[in-house]
Parts: sequence; C-alpha cells; structure tokens
Amino acid sequence: MKYLHTMIRVYNLEKALHFFVDVLGLKISRQKEYPQGKYTLVFLSTGELDAPEIELTYNWEEPSAYTGGRNFGHLAYEVDNIYEYCARIQSMGVVINRPPRDGRMAFIRSPDNISIELLQKGESLPPSEPWLSMPNSGEW
Repeated sequence: MKYLHTMIRVYNLEKALHFFVDVLGLKISRQKEYPQGKYTLVFLSTGELDAPEIELTYNWEEPSAYTGGRNFGHLAYEVDNIYEYCARIQSMGVVINRPPRDGRMAFIRSPDNISIELLQKGESLPPSEPWLSMPNSGEW
C-alpha cells in the first residue's frame, strides 16, 4: 500500500492556493476543472519525486460553510528550521496558533481552517525567543 493524497474542500480556491503555494511553498502537480460536475481539483506536493499530495477540491456551488473540518485531524510537514519557517510565514500574515516553544512543533491553520502541523527536521532546536514565551492562539 502507498499513501497517495489527502483531499480537503476549500471555500476560495484563490486564497487556498496562495496559502499552500505562496506561503507554504508547495507546488501544483496538476489542476483540472470539471464543468459537468461544477468543481475544480488541484493537486499539490513538495515537488519531491513520488511525494504524497494534497488534493484541493473546490465545489463551485457549495454552501458557504462545511461542517466537521477537523474530523480528519491535520496535515503535517517537516521543515529544515522551524523558527525561520514560522518567522517567514508569520511575516506573511499567518497566525502561529501553537508556537514552536519546544523547537520541535508548531501548528497553523489554512484559510479554510484546516489544521497544519509543522515539525522540525531531525533533532529539536534549542528553545528560543520569541517562540519560547509566545502563548497559543485559538484552536490548533
């Protein structure tokens, strides 16, 4: 068995792509519109060979709110330096809901309220300010 992708529904495809591509740095693997079904699928990955993907599903005529968005848990990505990564995305307007106080783990949310875990590659970094004393913000 091989893990292929996780599908998440998005309210606004433009905002979702900005977040996942411009902010997180994922790459579009493929994108296709289905006029007969009134939806668009966009597959994103890290760009690494055979990497698992995120499938963004944008339903053109869906209601303004989906329920149960946290039922699947969260997405998780490994980063080279969690402090630098969090500082970069925070400067782009992303709220760090659970700061990397431990030098190991942080949580953020997508524009569609999908919880995303960021994990330090390798060993945890030494605890460092401003992250060490930063409180949690909202749910993560």
